[in-house]
Amino acid sequence: MTPGARLQAAIELLDEVEVTPRPADAVISAFFRARRFIGAKDRAAVAETVYGVLRRHARLRWWFQHAGGFPVTARTLLIADQILAQGRPADHLDKLFSGGRFAPAQFSQGEIRLANKLEGHTLDHPGMPEEVAVECPDWAAGHLREFFGDRFVPELAALLDPAPLDLRANPVKADRDAALAALAASGIEGEPTRWSPFGIRIHGRPPLASTDAFKSGMVEIQDEGSQLIGLLTDAKPGHQAVDFCSGAGGKALAIAAGMQNKGRLVACDVLEKRLKRAAERIRRAGLHNVETRALSSERDPWVKRHKGKFDRVLVDAPCTGTGTWRRNPDSRWRLLGPGLEELEKLQHNILDSASRLVKPGGRLIYATCSMLPQENERQVETFLAAHPDFTVKPVDELWQDSVGTASPGTGPFMRLSPARHGTDGFFAAVLERGSAAE
Repeated sequence: MTPGARLQAAIELLDEVEVTPRPADAVISAFFRARRFIGAKDRAAVAETVYGVLRRHARLRWWFQHAGGFPVTARTLLIADQILAQGRPADHLDKLFSGGRFAPAQFSQGEIRLANKLEGHTLDHPGMPEEVAVECPDWAAGHLREFFGDRFVPELAALLDPAPLDLRANPVKADRDAALAALAASGIEGEPTRWSPFGIRIHGRPPLASTDAFKSGMVEIQDEGSQLIGLLTDAKPGHQAVDFCSGAGGKALAIAAGMQNKGRLVACDVLEKRLKRAAERIRRAGLHNVETRALSSERDPWVKRHKGKFDRVLVDAPCTGTGTWRRNPDSRWRLLGPGLEELEKLQHNILDSASRLVKPGGRLIYATCSMLPQENERQVETFLAAHPDFTVKPVDELWQDSVGTASPGTGPFMRLSPARHGTDGFFAAVLERGSAAE
């Protein structure tokens, strides 16, 4: 594709993201599946352009107002991004918007005025409000400011850049050193992660799916923070365990591998399609101790029938996903699912129901990929007030035995963030049910 054709494809894709009520990554995947004639390098370039515009949503729109109130469209957003973020001069862009075959239509008079207004400026401006500069939506800004205090700007700024590509070595197939060697044999460079003893951070965005290491189940794609939640669950060989909100099974794979294929792990979810994807990953990973179960809701009769049967129950609860904004930049602005208030109620109900599965002396692990205290510490406080038979097991005391590396923090709960740990933003609490004799 020519540079102009790439820009036109990016404009069309931005339009589709705007009008399609699905997450941007799903829209982008569908866009390229319908256009298989677009080569791999062109797909990567177009996707990078689109994700860049999504990452700079608030700042770009601020410039439209600052420059005089120009209309916001996919075309004008791309023009602004090319000038402000990519440093392209207006006359160079004008040549790319040539109106030729596969290229964008020529600049309108309004677009010419916009380009001339923006030329010579960079994306960031001292007059921007802090919330705009760090791309924080109004619905979350107050909560995050209250929690982070004077760390609000550095914590949110760390969510602006793309997330790195992390893998987890599957100990059922190979240790981390062997996985690193197998990746190197395929020309992929990586290094051990800081916190997870199974984590590998990859340089760049190589074609991982075509490697023997991936196809054989030796490695799985999983953010380092997500790996730590699986390790903190601390399910032992022979245990009975549940991943209550399993989704596509990333944490279930890590937990089952830690159980060394011994015992039983039940991966549950209300979305059966996700569990089917999880089953494929389970087979590739060589795991035999995992079964999947679709639930009708958090109050499915299966929960009551299995009351008090499990040593470990992980609740990786549905949440706002504020900790994954660097991975899903559009989710800051496009709330496609329940809002915060609805999610808080759902988290409460899920935690309350799943707790019934925990046997005396067993543990309930509550986790989110959110940085909002309403979804984290306050949910735990509410749960403990209603369930006095559970107590907090401080993470800093459990860490060495559960994970085996230096603890990323101190205190009763695990809180991870891109700014301090280089992971997605995660929260986890370990709650232990009192033994029957107590």
